[in-house]
Amino acid sequence: MAQVFLTEVCPDDFAAESAGLEAGTLNPLAVAVMLEAGFDMSGNETKSAFDLFKAARLYSYVITVCDETSAEHCPIFPGVATRLHWSFTDPASLVGSWEQRLGQTRTIRDQIRAKIEHWCAGVCKGEVSGSA
Repeated sequence: MAQVFLTEVCPDDFAAESAGLEAGTLNPLAVAVMLEAGFDMSGNETKSAFDLFKAARLYSYVITVCDETSAEHCPIFPGVATRLHWSFTDPASLVGSWEQRLGQTRTIRDQIRAKIEHWCAGVCKGEVSGSA
């Protein structure tokens, strides 16, 4: 979700990529709430941080979005970059019915978007777009 929002809010300033410890599958809750917000990420590929490292990619910023309870499992990306950690609940850790988890994932989505809009307002060269 963060990659999609960063690409939307600061498209001229960053080429955002998303990766986890391991490449896995997209969380259907995240896909559903992003589609509600107008973003179809169902075709996005998951990547591991190690895949990006092997590709010798260089980054200005590395932002981790793991929640505090699992921060020790957040990927660490080597290299010279400004590292930021933003703690958000992982939708995969939510419990309850589909509808309950969907509602909680909407809250996480909105928190991520607000954080990115606030951060980009301070670092992007262009205008920050408003919420959809």
